This record gives sequence, structure tokens and C-alpha cells, in this order.
Amino acid sequence: MTDTTATPTAPPSGIMSLLYRPPFVGLLAFVIVFVVQALGHTVMIAMEKIFGEAYVLQCAFGLGLFGGALLFLGMRSRNEVSATWLGFWAGTLLWTGWVEFAFVWSGNYLGVPDLMDVNNPGQIATKAEYLVMMSSIGVMASTLIYFLMNKETKCNMFLWFQRNGGLRTGKPNPDHERNFASITALETIYVTWFFYLMLLFMYDENILGEKHPVTYGIFFLNVIWSVYLFQRLIKFWKVTTAIRYGIPTAIICWNTVELMGRWHLFTEFWEHPEQFGLEMALIAGGVAIAAYLAVRVPSHQKAKLRQQELAGRQPAE
Repeated sequence: MTDTTATPTAPPSGIMSLLYRPPFVGLLAFVIVFVVQALGHTVMIAMEKIFGEAYVLQCAFGLGLFGGALLFLGMRSRNEVSATWLGFWAGTLLWTGWVEFAFVWSGNYLGVPDLMDVNNPGQIATKAEYLVMMSSIGVMASTLIYFLMNKETKCNMFLWFQRNGGLRTGKPNPDHERNFASITALETIYVTWFFYLMLLFMYDENILGEKHPVTYGIFFLNVIWSVYLFQRLIKFWKVTTAIRYGIPTAIICWNTVELMGRWHLFTEFWEHPEQFGLEMALIAGGVAIAAYLAVRVPSHQKAKLRQQELAGRQPAE
């Protein structure tokens, strides 16, 4: 019988070897997920402008369908790195194509008006689709109960609540096989969903409002949380763990950008692709290259690199 076991090869030298080590393993995952948050807005706005009301929903359906195809490929993949990245892109496309545009359709169908900015006459503060999205909080909270008490979860936050809140429902099954594509896709959708709702309820003048002292306090705490998570992320060795940790880290960091944009502290150029088309195209190209490099990084190189370091310290015979 032919031996099909691949002989491990040493990590390559040069620039690619940097991606195998902290801080670059976590930093690469963070940058990709962070920039994709801006590109998601760009894609959505560009679709509305290019296809118009007549065809934008058909395009959105195709975008979500492509995300579903990526999820299918990821769930079949035996490569943990590829499966994890496919899960992230699948979750991103499913959210943009099917979830966000479902709220766009609902807002238009129900005739929900945009919320205008009282501080800037003529400017939209919150679009109709996001006002409709606020009604989904019950669905999100109800389904999160399952994930919170799931004994197979590996989420650090859920595990903390289980340990300290008496929410354990049994011991994890050691034979439980995790599917990294589906885990990452669902994580991407839920984290995005959660923080969308958090910001929307904060912006509501009947609850807090964008200039409320509590909103400023939450912004300050979010900055601290972002820095804490980021400094943990850049210590990761395993690329797949870094991706799954980098998704919430980048989205939490993105909340600071969203809030500063809400306060008009800078121009949200990613929402104006007609004015910054070249810049956004260059950013998208950079993300594509970074994503390609990220997929090429093996899932775990710490032990191999450690062995090389020890071998290099041995005295010559």
C-alpha cells in the first residue's frame, strides 16, 4: 500500500515566514476582518446605485447564494484554515446579501421612512432598513440562549457565563466533531447582528441618543475592550484560532469607527464609492492579497518553529 502521509516540511524563509509567528498571525486576521466591515457598506451601497430598485434584490439574492455555496465548500473541506476562511466569507456574504437586504425589502414594503438627523437638516441619521432591524432583537436573544447553554461551545465568553452563572448543561462530548466553516459563518453573522442592534438602540433618542453621556461612556469602554482583545489576539500562534478570535475583536474595534462616524468626526469614505472608487478598489485588492496569504498559512507552526530554534542553539560537533 502506498504511504500517503505527507512529510512535514520546514516553514519557508523570507516574508511568508513572518506570517507563521505572532504578532502577524493575529494581525493579518484582524486587518482582513476590520477592513471587510467597511467594504461591506461599500458593496451594499454600490449594489443599490448600480442595479437600482428594479434589480438590487435579485443581485442580493445571488450574493447570498454565493455565500451559501462557499459555506457548502467550507463544510466539506478537511483543511481547517481553508474551512475557517470560507466560513468567514460565507457569513459575510450571507449577512450582506440575505439578511441586510431582507431588511431593505421590509422597510420599503412597509413604507418605513428614514430617520432624519435633527442636528444636520437634510441628512439621514438612520436608514429605514436599520429601523426595521431593531425588531429582530427578540429572535436574536431567543436563539442566543441556545448558544449560551450549549455544552459543546468553545466560545470564551459563553464558557465564562457557564462557569460563573451556573449554566452548564453537561460535559462536552469528547467525540464531538467541530465543523469550522459553519462555526465561523455563524459567529460572523451573530457578532455582526449583535453589535448592529447595540448601536441602533444606543442611537435611539428615546433610549439614549448618540450624544448621551452613557453613549460616550460606552464608547470609552469599547476602546478599552478593543485594546485588551487586540493585545491578546497578536499573541496567537494558531491561525484558525486567530481568525475566530479576530472576528469579534475587529467588529468590536469597528464600533469605535461607527460611533466616531456618527459624530461626524471624519468622512466615512467607504459609504461614497462614487467619489472614492479608486481608493476602495485598492483597499479591496489589498484585502484579496492578504486573504490569499492568510489561506496559505498552515494551521499550526508553533511546535515546528520551536524545534528549529532549539536545533539552532545546539553547539556544533
